[in-house]
Amino acid sequence: MLILRILGALLIITVGASAAVYLVTKDRRWLRFSWQILKFGFIIILIFLALLALERLAVAI
Repeated sequence: MLILRILGALLIITVGASAAVYLVTKDRRWLRFSWQILKFGFIIILIFLALLALERLAVAI
């Protein structure tokens, strides 16, 4: 779970920094990058949580 928290913190920092760069430069490339990082981060977190749920289900059986 520590790894998940570290990845979550890095995700928030990266999205915030790229959004800040977008606000300064008005270059939409940074906004697109921020959206992609957020989207892939959520996908990875959902996969990780699904694997944890499957592990608990396998132990219960």
